[in-house]
Amino acid sequence: MSIEDKIKELKRIIDESNNIVFFGGAGVSTESNIPDFRSEEGLYKAKSKYNYSPEYMLSHTFFMKNTDIFYSYYKENLIYLDAKPNKAHMALSELEKKGKLKAVITQNIDNLHQEAGSEKVYELHGSVHRNNCMKCGKFFDLNYVIDEENCKDNVPVCDACGGIVKPDVVLFEESLDDDTVRGAIQSIMEADTLIIGGTSLAVYPAAGLIEYFRGKNLILINRDSTPYDSRASLVINERIGEVLGKII
Repeated sequence: MSIEDKIKELKRIIDESNNIVFFGGAGVSTESNIPDFRSEEGLYKAKSKYNYSPEYMLSHTFFMKNTDIFYSYYKENLIYLDAKPNKAHMALSELEKKGKLKAVITQNIDNLHQEAGSEKVYELHGSVHRNNCMKCGKFFDLNYVIDEENCKDNVPVCDACGGIVKPDVVLFEESLDDDTVRGAIQSIMEADTLIIGGTSLAVYPAAGLIEYFRGKNLILINRDSTPYDSRASLVINERIGEVLGKII
C-alpha cells in the first residue's frame, strides 16, 4: 500500500471513529526542534561533556547527589523556550474540537499539546512547566526555575523557605503519577481507535499501556518500526506531523 493510500485509509478510520485516543512520544516534539535526548547526538553530548549517561543524569539518585550538575544538563537539554506546536499538535487539537479525539497521552514534558489547544492531556512523565519546593511544596513556573537570580549554585531555591525546587518531571527510578496512569488507562480502554505516534514503544511502563486497548483500530505512525507493528491495523513509517497534517 502506498503512503497516499495509507493516509486515505487513516482518514477513513478517523471519519468512522467516535472515540479516538492519541498516545505520543519524543517523535512528536522533534518536529518542533526539541531533540530526543536518547538520540546518538544526545548520548554523545552527555557523555563527552558530563561523562555520564543521560539516563543516569536524569535519575532520582543523581538529582539528590549532584543537583547542580543535574540542573546544568536539564536546562541545556530538556528546556526549549522557543519551541512551538507543530502540525501534529495542531491536528490533534482540531480532532478534539470536532469531538473525535477524547484524550492525548504523552511521554513528552514540553506542554506543546496544551499550547496547541488540547484540553484532555495526560502527561505521563510530568512537565517542565510545573515545579515545587521539596521542603514546603510551593509551586513555581518554568521562568522562576531558569532565572539565575532565583538560583544558588545553579539550583533554584524557594523564595519562601529556601528549599530546593524540583521539576514535576518523572525521573528515572521514580514512579509515574497514579491518577495520570489511571486516567490514561481508562481512556485507552474506552477508545475505539488508538493512534500511536512518534514513539518506538520501548520505554516501560508507558509502552505497556497499549495492552489495555480493546478497540477496533490500532494505528502506528513512526519513522521506524516498533515491536507492535504486527498487531496494528495500519502502520505508517513517516513523520507524525506530516501524516496528521494531511488528515486535517
